[in-house]
Amino acid sequence: MSNTIQITPFMHVTDLDEALRFFNGVLGFRTLLRAPGYAYIERETAGLRIMESKGEYAVPPGNRRFAYYVDVRDVDALYAELKPQLDSLPPADVHGPADKPYGQRELLVLVPDGNLLAFGQAIGSVVEKP
Repeated sequence: MSNTIQITPFMHVTDLDEALRFFNGVLGFRTLLRAPGYAYIERETAGLRIMESKGEYAVPPGNRRFAYYVDVRDVDALYAELKPQLDSLPPADVHGPADKPYGQRELLVLVPDGNLLAFGQAIGSVVEKP
């Protein structure tokens, strides 16, 4: 029996309230724990720890690269569920769902502070060409 449960990455943001409104209101996460400057959120089995970082402890904003990847069974069903909320975002902040050459179908969402959250579904094996 494995002792590992899951990986829950930390996301640093400058405004925790804004981040929670986004994750809960747009992406369907639930806040399970809230403390000053910290929150733990979940969506089904995917967890994320959000830390508010300000002043001298602030981290640079995200760089629009993959930072957080959530594997899902059906990315199109997730997109259909979230579409009304995603339609309220700037069009450039949402990409997909789209098939990628590396064997994933992905929905990409730019979240507060410029971090990129990807929801991905395996769609087949990728064979390297010589």
